[in-house]
Amino acid sequence: MFFLALADQTRLRLLNLMRAEEVCVCFLTDVLGESQPKISRHLAYLRSAGLVEARRDGKWMHYRIIVPENEIARRVLDETLRGLKERKDMQDEYEKLSALCHAPAVPTLIPRNSKPDTFAQPYINQSREELETFLL
Repeated sequence: MFFLALADQTRLRLLNLMRAEEVCVCFLTDVLGESQPKISRHLAYLRSAGLVEARRDGKWMHYRIIVPENEIARRVLDETLRGLKERKDMQDEYEKLSALCHAPAVPTLIPRNSKPDTFAQPYINQSREELETFLL
């Protein structure tokens, strides 16, 4: 299974992007221009081959390469990553990932619903009865 995991172009592209650090699946889908289900399927294959591990952070999964226990597998993975690093197409994708992950501004999340204190602030000077009538 180890060598089959390394025999697919998409999985090699994923390993290339994770070669230095943990990466969120959202960035992987963006850089590779592939659907989230396809990327997740390939990441699951890499997990079952013992090449990556996952960590959940809220609704997002973060993946990183793990070093195989077998010395030969470790050397094969190291050489594979070294070879990927030298390819121009892989360098371009890695630079795109670096630009996305290290962008100066992080997108702002919009809360799903207002907090009660924030919502009630304009009505704080009204009587309780007026406020209850308004909320009904």
